[in-house]
Amino acid sequence: MLGAIYMDRRMTKHEFSNENLQFLRAFTNQAAVAIQNAQLFTNLENENKKLRDTISQKMLFPEIIGDSTPMQRIFDMITNVAPTTATVLIEGESGTGKELIARAIHTNSPRKEKPFIPIFCGSLSENLLESELFGHKKGAFTGANEHRAGLFEEADGGTVFLDEIGEISQNMQTKLLRVIQEGEIKRVGDTTIRKVDVRILSATNRTLEEEVKQGNFREDLFYRLNVITLQMPPLRQRGTDILLLAEHFLTHYALKNKKNFHGFSAEARSYLRDYGWPGNVRELENTVERAVILCNDPVIGPDVFQLHSAEHKIPLGKSLKEINRYAIKQTLKLADGNRTKAAQILDVSRRWLQYQLKELGMTDADQES
Repeated sequence: MLGAIYMDRRMTKHEFSNENLQFLRAFTNQAAVAIQNAQLFTNLENENKKLRDTISQKMLFPEIIGDSTPMQRIFDMITNVAPTTATVLIEGESGTGKELIARAIHTNSPRKEKPFIPIFCGSLSENLLESELFGHKKGAFTGANEHRAGLFEEADGGTVFLDEIGEISQNMQTKLLRVIQEGEIKRVGDTTIRKVDVRILSATNRTLEEEVKQGNFREDLFYRLNVITLQMPPLRQRGTDILLLAEHFLTHYALKNKKNFHGFSAEARSYLRDYGWPGNVRELENTVERAVILCNDPVIGPDVFQLHSAEHKIPLGKSLKEINRYAIKQTLKLADGNRTKAAQILDVSRRWLQYQLKELGMTDADQES
């Protein structure tokens, strides 16, 4: 049944005749065909739009593999923010591909012809990081044998990606704030102020808002970096992307190691889906590379993965309270006891998590066990 047609006669008291009924039947048959065709056409248009969007996303983001709903949201965010000048803070666990996202934003921005310069802030001392970012004057410190431009100057007109921004000192935070606010830098040991035009993208596996509350991160810098926040989903929340990525890495490393495989066994595929992947995409890539090197069979089985047994499966045959307790306990373990991070993974508020811990009688010792 597609619908109903209502008829009435107000201008005369005569009843409807059989001729009226025959006309109405003919009309409704034609109307039904027209409605069905319109619905089919609309559905076809929608399918074509989805296909065009998928193809467009693959062309725009060729290095990023994923068609899960969380990744579709990421692609939409990149499409919206890339053409702008806004600073973007990319949050997410280690190994989720934050630098790939930053590169995609740069590649699809008006700055794509200019440099994209990434720097890992967590591995450098404050003095070395300052010299790397801002450059130095000859004689500014021991070993400074010549004038040297910093990365901000080299990236002029382009993009600087600051990975693990939460690791930088308060002093560096102040200097970085000046770059964002004024577009000005000063080389170490120099008095000359230089103008630079750079877009700053940053990433962190910390919760910067929590760092601000604890006084470890400047609030004004946080809001400057946080014009747009992009939350990278962990691999365990990306569903079908796990096998999609595994197949991609298998093809890549099989070719690199000059080996040939027919794919993963059913047991291996199930294992890959069920494993918790605390190291995210980076751990999956390393696992597949290791399997390619160690496996001598045409089909890769789970025994060559060399992972711990698949974790984070919900226990069956238990009460809802026991399942709830298990989920919270495993998530806290995954988050290294960080309740804020655990609440984010569970997609609940920290207050709700605190309440659940109290209701379940879970002490700190329980969480660590």
